[in-house]
This record gives sequence, structure tokens and C-alpha cells, in this order.
Amino acid sequence: MSTDRLAGLTSWNADWSGLRVAVLGLSMTGFSVADTLAELGADVLVLSEAAEEEYERLLPVIGARLELGSLAEVPAVLGEFAPEVIVASPGFSPSHPVIRWAQDSDIAIWGDVELAWRVRDKVLRSDGTPADWVLITGTNGKTTTTQLTATLLVEGGLRAAPCGNIGVPVLDAVRDPAGFDVLVVELSSHQLWYLGQSRAEGELFPYASVCLNLADDHLVWHGSARAYRDAKAVVYRNTRIACVYNKADEATRQMVEEAEVVEGARAIGFDLGIPGPSDLGVVEGLLVDRAFLDDRSRSALELTTVADLEAAGLAAPHIVQNILAASALARSLGVEPEAIHTALQSFRLDPHRIQVIARHRGVTWIDDSKATNPHAAASSLRAYPGAVWVLGGDLKGVDISDLVADVGTTARAAVVIGVERSAVVTAFRRHAPGVPVFEVDAGDTGQVMNRVVEIAAGIVDDEGTVLLAPAAASFDQFSGYAERGHRFAEAVRDWIDRGSADDTGIPPSAL
Repeated sequence: MSTDRLAGLTSWNADWSGLRVAVLGLSMTGFSVADTLAELGADVLVLSEAAEEEYERLLPVIGARLELGSLAEVPAVLGEFAPEVIVASPGFSPSHPVIRWAQDSDIAIWGDVELAWRVRDKVLRSDGTPADWVLITGTNGKTTTTQLTATLLVEGGLRAAPCGNIGVPVLDAVRDPAGFDVLVVELSSHQLWYLGQSRAEGELFPYASVCLNLADDHLVWHGSARAYRDAKAVVYRNTRIACVYNKADEATRQMVEEAEVVEGARAIGFDLGIPGPSDLGVVEGLLVDRAFLDDRSRSALELTTVADLEAAGLAAPHIVQNILAASALARSLGVEPEAIHTALQSFRLDPHRIQVIARHRGVTWIDDSKATNPHAAASSLRAYPGAVWVLGGDLKGVDISDLVADVGTTARAAVVIGVERSAVVTAFRRHAPGVPVFEVDAGDTGQVMNRVVEIAAGIVDDEGTVLLAPAAASFDQFSGYAERGHRFAEAVRDWIDRGSADDTGIPPSAL
């Protein structure tokens, strides 16, 4: 098709009729893409290696076609369809045969986020404009910060919705008839890679953006650490008001310095230290804002206290950093400090994020199954030094040696699970030889966590901690990090049930 027509497809009200679009993948995201395009009148062909029964049943109802089968090679039906645009689910890597074919054929490649941006005017605010977008990425802390930001915005009187990689497709939020003032969009590095392929008319112009931190992850998908970093940096492109960055992470500062932004956009830093002007930070137990006030060279605004965060279970250092980042984004949109303080009093972390699942005979059992990479696990272990550390799984191509060298020596012991145990054990032998290491065979996945708990209970000191912070993905043994955490909690409960009553007075059945 002519590039002129593609350039004009930047509104829900544009002429999308008959546009031939191939949609790759039929997950929740893929279905939202197909549903949107079918509603717009496009000619939609969905290609997927598998499909949930519900999606398979609904596709013909909405007017889209489905082709199931291997995508290891470019299927003949795709060539016959001659797509004018391909919209890929985030799981399709840059090296995937279909993505390479599309690039070689000069076919436009979009992700679901670009499509959502192009049709963001379906539901307008009272002033006749679409919702502002706030973009959030980082190796760790994305979901927590996305939830925090949306919570702060709502407390501040704005209609806000968390969406994107958090589990609600952006297209569903864009099409919600209720409408929103702000969409808080969590973006994975995969989604950002696709945004990096956007042609000029498809580029996002976010109100504010943040990359929380950067550490090696998803290297197999991206092909290199540099490619992963470059994908993350896309989050700052064309930011209009506030580029929020982590002062303790040099990579995020460099991303902001190198970003092409709208003239007048400000760089707003955060860390756990004393903030300078245009920063947020911590001063004598107070979280303060020195960025969004008139006299920021001499004054600061109190947002909350570390003591209040401690009472809410939010005082772990990496969670405080997430709170500062979310506060910076909310303050850029005019949310008052009082609203931030109020919202934080009732905010709670998701399950499997440094979740205390039991306290029994002085020992605290913590589920941080969502720590699926070394950077997240390091933050967790720093919050609980001396813990019996449960780790391992699918390492996703990341070398775990640096993690063990940096924080592994602080562990009381290591209990290693997963199919890549040998790499973890070797790292401890080389970099933390004084730490006892115990392996749990990967044979019977249903019993892995029972064995983990038995071993950990025999090692942990009185008043100690057992910490599940795997530093790895879970799919080698479990359906996801949630199942991994659930099985850990279940095993702890079973172990307590077999022993004496909890000395905290909490019935074992309630743990």
C-alpha cells in the first residue's frame, strides 16, 4: 500500500477499511489487536501456533480469520495474504523468521502500543483531547511503579488507568467508554523494541516517562545487552514534560541525556539520598520533592515518611525508590503532596513481591517470586541480608556470577532450584565459597518447594529469614512466577501444619 495511507492512519476516525493486517500471536494482547482492527473495518488475519478456546471461538464472530500452525518458517498463507501491516505480540523477537521476512519485504511492523497510540482519540476528555500517556519501564519495579502512579493520580482527582505490560492491554484502556484523563502504561523491553521500529507518524509523545533501572535481562530475545539497553531508552523519546530517571543508575541518566525530547521537557532525578533542585529523595526519614515547587533551590515538600512506609510494608529500599519515581510522575501531573501521603497509607504490594507469608518461631518466610532476574533478586537480598536464599530457574541467558559476587556472600545459605542449577552452584563455588549451597533436584516439580522448605527450615537461624528471590524465570518448572510463589507459600503452610502452632498467634490455616 502507499505509505501516504499509512501516514494518515493516526485516528480512530481515519479510513481503516480494507487494510490488510496480519496479527502475530493470539494471547490477550493479540486478541485485543484483532478485535480493534476488526471494529475499524480492517481485513484481519491472525497467525498463531496455539490459541485459547475462547479466542479461537470469538475470532470469526468479530470478523477475523485464524490460521493455526508452526511459525518456525514464514507460512505460505501469509505471503498469499500480502499484509500491508504486521502487528506482532511482544513475544516475537527481532530474530523471528516472520519479523525478518517483514523487514526484508519493507512491510510496516507495529506493536499493540503503536496501534493504541494511533487510535487513542476514540474516547476524548471533556476538553476534546485524548488521555495523556505516562510511560514506565525498567528492568525491575515496573508493575509496582505503574500501580503506584495510577493510585496517586486517582487520589489526586484524575481518572487514571494502569495498562500495558501490567496485564490490561493498552487497546482495551483506549477503547473503554468511561474514558480516562491519564493512561499509565507499563512497557516491557519487547514492546519498546517495536516502538523503536515506528515510522514518524506512529511515534508516541508521552506526557512523562521513566526508566527505573537497567540491568542485563532478556538477552536471548534482544540478542545483546546493548540492544536491550537501546530498547529501554526508547521510553524517553518525544517526552513532553518530565523525563524521570534514577540518579543511582548511570544508564538511566545517559538515556535521558541522549533522548530526543520535546523542547522544555525536564529531567527529574530520584534516589535514596538528599535531593538537589529538580530531584526527589530522602532527608532525615522524610521523602521529599524538590522538583515541583517554585522555590526548589531552597525548599522541599514533604510527601511521606519512612516510618509511615514501614507501617505499610513499603520501606524496602527498592520499593522506596519506586515510590519516589511514581511520586515524580504524579507531581508532574499536578497531584498534591497531601494526596500522595494519603494514597500511600493504604497502598499494598502485589502478591509475590517481597510478601511476608509467615512468621513462625521467630523465622520470617518471604515470597519474592517476582524477582525474576538478578537485579531484582539483589535488591531483595540487600533488604534481607543474612537470609537463607532460595534461587534458580531459567536464567534467560544471563550470567549469574556478578549477582553472587555482589550479594551472595551476605546469604546465610543458598538453596538452589531449577534446571540451570549447575551455573548457580558454580557461581557460588567461585565467588562465595563460604556460603553453604544445597541443591533441590528438578525431577518432581510438585515436590520441589516442599523439599526447599525442609532444607531451609533446617538451616535458618533463630530470628532469621528465608527468602525466595529466584533471580530467574520460572517456566522451567512452573507455569509462572505466581505458581512458583504459591507453591512456596503452600509448602511453608504445610510445614507449619506438621509442626507446632505459630507463636505469633496466627492459625497455620490462615498463613
